[in-house]
Amino acid sequence: MEPQAKRRKEMDKCDAWDVLPVLSDEKSRDTELLPAYAAPIIEKRQTSRLVKELSLIHPLPSLQHIKRVRACKDKSTPHPLEVIVCLARDVEVIDCKEVRLSDLIPSQSFDSSGLGEPFLVKIPANPPLTRPQFEKASKHWPTSFHEDKQVTSAIRGQLFTADQKAKMQRYMATAVEAATLAREMGMDAVGAVIVDPESEEIVAVAHDCKRGSHPLHHAVMVCIDLVACGQGGGAYNYEKYPACQFSSSESFRNACNGKETGLPYICTGYDLYVTREPCVMCAMALVHSRINRVFYGVPSADGALGTKYKIHCQKDLNHHFEVFKGVMLNTCEALDKK
Repeated sequence: MEPQAKRRKEMDKCDAWDVLPVLSDEKSRDTELLPAYAAPIIEKRQTSRLVKELSLIHPLPSLQHIKRVRACKDKSTPHPLEVIVCLARDVEVIDCKEVRLSDLIPSQSFDSSGLGEPFLVKIPANPPLTRPQFEKASKHWPTSFHEDKQVTSAIRGQLFTADQKAKMQRYMATAVEAATLAREMGMDAVGAVIVDPESEEIVAVAHDCKRGSHPLHHAVMVCIDLVACGQGGGAYNYEKYPACQFSSSESFRNACNGKETGLPYICTGYDLYVTREPCVMCAMALVHSRINRVFYGVPSADGALGTKYKIHCQKDLNHHFEVFKGVMLNTCEALDKK
């Protein structure tokens, strides 16, 4: 019973923080709205014809996500449906409060029977990419939405199980210990850990060393170099920093041998846990080393994975990885306050 109680206590600690995704600007932006004119469809049987003719007169090629017709929200009105006539920017109207169909559509080219007088609405300018965007967009006008359920779970903080969060806590706790030792040595309190998620083995542990050996030796840079050291490479020696270590286990050496023949990049398939959001230099090093995923604790003012930039979302890069924030947030925040 005692081990189970201890494990339950650890799980409770994990529930105190959430693992949240750092999404692209397109997926995290607020819903942008466009003013448009809609009109009630008084005769429901005319719907098909009206939609077809309106689509020819006022096509909406950049708004394929918009459904042209919606059910009337006000159930007390006699008409059941409403249709988008055109975007407000596509017509010249002197007084938008007294707009008539003839102001929006040339009468000689359109049979307006079955259609009521227009009114202003706001419609979503962009297709929703996430569940929150879809829910906000739908409050204004119906849109199509192809949901990525993994993204939805991630946004809700439900992507990872309690067991997975417990493992994350163990990895980040190791990074926190390294950061604490760095502070005791007069360096920035930042720690990093690289993990092989398949074997669940910690491949390398590092902390900030830039004040002690080299100005570019941020914790992430040291951690990547230590992985290279474990693979028979590496550019620097970290003997004077006992907390900065790489794995020398047999399973790690076997994995490295496989990498030499089939996967040539240093961190292919590995995950990074770091107490503070990486800078641009470290973020680009993670791209070049082909990291799999990045988990960080606390954001940084100059952070390149969510705060100031989103390097991992740059479409023109030849490698992309997932980024999550918030792991042991309060503990990582405390490192900067001591």
